[in-house]
Amino acid sequence: MRYFLEISYLGTNYHGWQIQPNSITIQGVLEDCMSKLLKLKIKLVGAGRTDTGVHANQMFAHFDIDDKINDTDQMIYKLNSFLPHEIVVKKIFQVNKKAHARFDALSRSYEYFISTEKNPFELNKSYYFKNKLDLKKMNECANLLFNYLDFKSFSKSKSDVKTYNCKIFYASWEIVNSNLCFKIKADRFLRNMVRAIVGTLIEVGLGTISKDDFEEIINKRDRKLAGYSVPAHGLFLKEINYNWDEILVNG
Repeated sequence: MRYFLEISYLGTNYHGWQIQPNSITIQGVLEDCMSKLLKLKIKLVGAGRTDTGVHANQMFAHFDIDDKINDTDQMIYKLNSFLPHEIVVKKIFQVNKKAHARFDALSRSYEYFISTEKNPFELNKSYYFKNKLDLKKMNECANLLFNYLDFKSFSKSKSDVKTYNCKIFYASWEIVNSNLCFKIKADRFLRNMVRAIVGTLIEVGLGTISKDDFEEIINKRDRKLAGYSVPAHGLFLKEINYNWDEILVNG
């Protein structure tokens, strides 16, 4: 039987989602806790992977088990009792045996927060940037993203992917509780893509890069031409969407 897990986590003290040798990761901690609780070797397949220091309001993963879990609420309670405070299991539910947390995801949404004032309570959850930014120009360039599919210019170098194509559904800068927030939604994301886009748009906001320059960066498909990657701690995986009618058992 296959189950989906809905998880939230603060990634500050973790080396990302994916298991790595000699590093503490979200996946590693979860698998260890679940394996001990169920007395079985549990292997999670995540909807994606977040880098070191990146947070998630919503992450999904699936796992397989022979026997049905009769009381998912009790299992959630026990898991959250064992897990560190930074990791929370919100839901566990049965899905069709072919449902896949990664490949069945229709879209993913990220948010990146910039704090314009020094705030100790935002230390690990937003990027403090004191220089004034032109949000109008940044949004003009963000709107250009809809005109393109190939985003190699914003991909981590030497990424092992077959295609750099991504379909962007939404991209905009907003003001949220005195912070600047970049919201973006796409069918998929390349490694480091959101942080590279934000870094490049910051240079637009500073006047270092023009609108024409921004388009040229995309067209040249060269990561070296784009802006810097902003720090990971301001990035949140906000939401992952599925066709639940096809995934849920008796959906």
